[in-house]
Amino acid sequence: MTEVLFYHLQRKRVEEALPALLERSVARGWRAVVQSSSEERIEALDAYLWTWRDDGFLPHGTHRQPDPDHQPVLLTVQADNPNGASVRFLIDGTPLPDDAAAYERIVVLFDGEDDEAVAGARLCWSDVKAKGFAATYWQPDAQGRWVKKA
Repeated sequence: MTEVLFYHLQRKRVEEALPALLERSVARGWRAVVQSSSEERIEALDAYLWTWRDDGFLPHGTHRQPDPDHQPVLLTVQADNPNGASVRFLIDGTPLPDDAAAYERIVVLFDGEDDEAVAGARLCWSDVKAKGFAATYWQPDAQGRWVKKA
């Protein structure tokens, strides 16, 4: 069964939270796809992921590059799954994909300081529950560590 994790970003931008989550996915041997609703966001994330840490490397590519099926992490605006990802990250209000049941895990990151993003995440939560998927809600504690709240 697909597990859907909702990450409520507070005092953190997607760029600050996403790389560590992607690293954990890759370390587990999972392929990941990150879907945004904006080509500009994909470009910015692509550039950022090459330089986000001096002591690490996060292998990734975008849907515009050749051989997306070879990428352990694929950044895209499209709803397909060309790299055979088992985990899908949804950012910028991207809706739950039609093939959500094909993933082991879907991670929804939303800006907790944006009322529209919070409302969108609530609608997504309702959709997830209606489809019978397992859902969990994560929020950072005072030290910035993720804590499961529901």
